[in-house]
Amino acid sequence: KDLATFRRNIEEGYLPQPQSIAYEGLFYNYYFDTGDPEECSSLFCPTYSPAVTADPLSGATERYLTVGLHSGLAESEFERKRLNLVVILDISGSMGGSFSDYYYDRFGNRHEPEGDTDTPKIEVARQALVGLTEQLRPDDRLGVVLYSSESTVAKPLRRVDETDMDAIRDHIRDDIRPTGGTNLDAGLEAATDLLAAYSDADQSETENRMIVLTDAMPNLGETDDQGLRGRLAENAADNIHSTFVGVGVDFNTELVDELTSIRGANYYGVHSTEEFTERMSDGFEYMVSPLVFDLSLELDAEGYEITKVYGSTAAEEATGELMRVNTLFASPTENGQTRGGVVLVQVDRTAESGTMELRASWEDRQGTQQETTTTLSFPTTEPESFANTGVRKAVLLSRYADLLKNWLVAEQAPSTVPVEDEGVETP
Repeated sequence: KDLATFRRNIEEGYLPQPQSIAYEGLFYNYYFDTGDPEECSSLFCPTYSPAVTADPLSGATERYLTVGLHSGLAESEFERKRLNLVVILDISGSMGGSFSDYYYDRFGNRHEPEGDTDTPKIEVARQALVGLTEQLRPDDRLGVVLYSSESTVAKPLRRVDETDMDAIRDHIRDDIRPTGGTNLDAGLEAATDLLAAYSDADQSETENRMIVLTDAMPNLGETDDQGLRGRLAENAADNIHSTFVGVGVDFNTELVDELTSIRGANYYGVHSTEEFTERMSDGFEYMVSPLVFDLSLELDAEGYEITKVYGSTAAEEATGELMRVNTLFASPTENGQTRGGVVLVQVDRTAESGTMELRASWEDRQGTQQETTTTLSFPTTEPESFANTGVRKAVLLSRYADLLKNWLVAEQAPSTVPVEDEGVETP
């Protein structure tokens, strides 16, 4: 749910890596008309909005539909669950650098940072952690783990109303200093141990979550993304979920993609004190509130197949008849539209067919399976027909992102420059 790193790279004069353009992050910058369900009284009600449009370059007819992430719960009625929360703070040496320090160049080569003219990342992380403590309620539990080359439990997991929160905030402000390597695995292990005692908590009332504040550059312990992913997947199976907050402009894109594909996990990037403050205040309840899990959309129609999905971390798992989304989180609404409230599905017509049947299934927080079935037909008007502004906006944003990705690939490809004196081409 973040595209800030891509934009910050541009602002700092760097050509971003193509993988830093996340469709989900781009969508989350905008509010969408999700389509009005005829009746929605449950926590999640999928809606569908079709579109037929011509590709602006080839002129070929394309067919899309949005899956509107609609909820019957009004925003005024939304309230997050009680939290068992462990904050895992990266205090490694790299966190002592500023937000404008880079660890890679425009071609992905590793560099040591030069200069430190801006506020250090650790200072902003400290301020954000203090702000986070002010979002907690008396019946929440809070624990804090610090990690660098190894991990330390700075605060055991206890209820807020049984904790001297002012003393905790003073400790965060005055006593935390960056040093050593980045052993993310050690931090996750310590946090998992703290939360394990509450893995059987009632999911209808309680959320067990760890929030990792890091620049996502692990270099000690279990650094392989699959190894870390395995740990988080085991946690998710025990109802312990994870949020990653990337601090600064340098982060491991592939690592983040792997970790946030886990059930109940999400990722945000921050690059200033203001962004961190907003994330830990106005955005806090949405960040820690998964609504449903394992959403799958099955297409049952001869002559159609799903070819691509935009706006989901599990988009690469889409097949000809199936789309999956690991976790849906609560999102704010504004003027009847939802922030990042759609997933866009491109559908190819392989034969003449009139209608298709869409079967959506998902699991709620109590582990109960839900299912709906909807019949949908594409407009016959060609080449341009959009059911609403939401699907039109999603199509345009996906094309914009595809164009940027193709441009970045072309810009970063090895070029051949003629060297006249030697009569050869030099890569």
